[in-house]
Amino acid sequence: MKLFRIKVAAILIAILGLVAVPLSGVALAASKVALVLDVGGRGDLSFNDMGFKGADEAVQKLGVELVEIQSNSAADYLPNLQNAARSGDFDIIIAVGFLLADSMAEVADQFPDQKFGIIDVTWLGKPNLMEIGYEENKGSALVGALGAMTAAHYGYDKIGVVLGIEIPVLYKFEAGYRYGMHWGNAKYAEVTGKNPGVGLLWNYTGTFSDIAKGKAATDAMLAQGAGMIYNVAGPLGIGDLEAITEHLEAQGKSAGPPFMIGVDANQDYLGDGHRVLASMMKRVDFGVYSAIESVVNGSFKAGVKILGPGNGGIAISRRQDLADFIDFGIKGGVITEADRGPITANWDAMRAGIPSWIWDAVDELEAKISSGEAEIPCGWCPDTIGDIRNQYPD
Repeated sequence: MKLFRIKVAAILIAILGLVAVPLSGVALAASKVALVLDVGGRGDLSFNDMGFKGADEAVQKLGVELVEIQSNSAADYLPNLQNAARSGDFDIIIAVGFLLADSMAEVADQFPDQKFGIIDVTWLGKPNLMEIGYEENKGSALVGALGAMTAAHYGYDKIGVVLGIEIPVLYKFEAGYRYGMHWGNAKYAEVTGKNPGVGLLWNYTGTFSDIAKGKAATDAMLAQGAGMIYNVAGPLGIGDLEAITEHLEAQGKSAGPPFMIGVDANQDYLGDGHRVLASMMKRVDFGVYSAIESVVNGSFKAGVKILGPGNGGIAISRRQDLADFIDFGIKGGVITEADRGPITANWDAMRAGIPSWIWDAVDELEAKISSGEAEIPCGWCPDTIGDIRNQYPD
């Protein structure tokens, strides 16, 4: 099936080298930025494309010159970073993704005068490196609660999560999702007087690029009665949604349930607006943009910067986000302007079909997270996530 396959853009080597002209009339060279990419590249409508979105916005709003450096395999990480640094051309070099951490640690030491940034890494501690991390566990708790309550409302007793490679950052997603599911079960019982007992199906697929594995994992979960599938594997969400769409078509339906929960970007517009219930928005675009902006305005500071619900880094998708990200989908070639109206109408109807108290409960949990009343577990290593799995079992 060609559903939701994406027109992947060609690698950009040097784009929009804009020039600012001061009052003196002397042209100043724009800041120059290198974005060093993981193997995924453009076209996932998720983590990678959110990185591009932030860089593209910096080109448009800050007048920077951007060079994108694609990694074809893990063996490219170190030479890509070294070659960019060795050139001396860049005001900042940003690596997008946890898997580039070891290479970044080595290169930051080799080029101490070069400014670097990295997304999803917070432990390297280099004096020339801005490290940007996210509170994914908190956003995942929100969609876990929403997923459990919505699944129970529609008569399902399981929710699922399809994850990529088993790495520490994904443990944070799993930990929060588990907490949210248990919180949602308790809230559902409190409101309705019925204990739904919604359980969890989970699968680390070992990949961020094999869409067929995402589809297979989702197929298996749907066969076991899952009413909700959370995509925590970037491009594999395309396979997740294909599986859900085929499952619905086999029942003569076009709209969920079952539903998918999107990740990183707002993916609600996919599936014609009524098969993705919500998205856990991890604003990689905001992280990339803020790193570039710090160099442009002279405020760059090495160290760890954590983005979460309280500062624009993490959010559950809402209606205005849908409008904004429909534009994102149109630019990505997945939908057209003619799809805007039907997608919005379908999304409104989908969400209206869920009792308002469920949405109020999600808002309640969000407020408790923001105030610190709800402490969301955060797993960073196999031992820690093991404890969390025992505390919040399947």
